[in-house]
Amino acid sequence: MSATRLLAVHDFPSADLAAALEVLKRTRSELRSLRKVHVFPDRLQVFDVNGDYFEIRGLGYAQPEIVPALRFVNTNFKPERIHNPIDRPYKEFLTGRRHNWAEDRVM
Repeated sequence: MSATRLLAVHDFPSADLAAALEVLKRTRSELRSLRKVHVFPDRLQVFDVNGDYFEIRGLGYAQPEIVPALRFVNTNFKPERIHNPIDRPYKEFLTGRRHNWAEDRVM
């Protein structure tokens, strides 16, 4: 198994979600297929299949901005439970969520 390697770090300023999403978009192109995310109380780490990752410091599961950030990288999670504290150092989720065809349409 290959060793993990930190490729980039972004400090999340006070509620600047647009900048964080831009960093996710730019850095995502430098990684292979995304595999999982680790969400700490104070940071977010996004890993690819090779174990390389990038980190956004200051954006954790306690902040409301974590929901759009996790959706941006297609993470499988429950938005109503993401903010609940846990007794482990981080929450781990897989990426690669797919939406059903016409899920956004009202029938």
